[in-house]
Amino acid sequence: MAITGWRVEGEIPNANKMVVIAAPHTSNWDFLYLLGAAYSLRLSIFWLGKNSLFKPVVGHVLRFLGGIAVDRSRHTNLVAQLVERFNESEKLAIVIPPSGTRSQTDYWHSGFYQIAKGANICMVCGFLDYPRKVAGLGLAFMPTGNVSADMEQIRQFYAPIQGRYPEITSQIRLKDESS
Repeated sequence: MAITGWRVEGEIPNANKMVVIAAPHTSNWDFLYLLGAAYSLRLSIFWLGKNSLFKPVVGHVLRFLGGIAVDRSRHTNLVAQLVERFNESEKLAIVIPPSGTRSQTDYWHSGFYQIAKGANICMVCGFLDYPRKVAGLGLAFMPTGNVSADMEQIRQFYAPIQGRYPEITSQIRLKDESS
């Protein structure tokens, strides 16, 4: 990270299991900085990626780096699968970009929240702030079940943070934020 002029902020929460929110997600470079920040913090992570990335040879490398292939073309009950994976693990951190894409979206996918709530684990706001060249971990909390209040905390945290392409940053909101 230092070679590229970036620095890392924050600490790993005192929790063995966590969902790390990856936002804003606007560039392919986010992945490399994510890995660099995780390595700098000595945080072993898994991350979700579309299954088309996991082709032979490259797929083996991506899995070695913590990649979990996701088939976005059909419903696979991924939330339930990941809740089960957390329940069976003693220590696990999965990074999830709630926008689900580098393109601008009107809503975040709620899976990160449903997983954290279902597995009774904390959510951690991971970030890449390109203007400041800072990557790291910030706000960490247990989901309360009051989705509106929890999302408001997340919006406040990410308000000053800018991705590589701020003009395509997704809205920080869920389709249904009612509790």
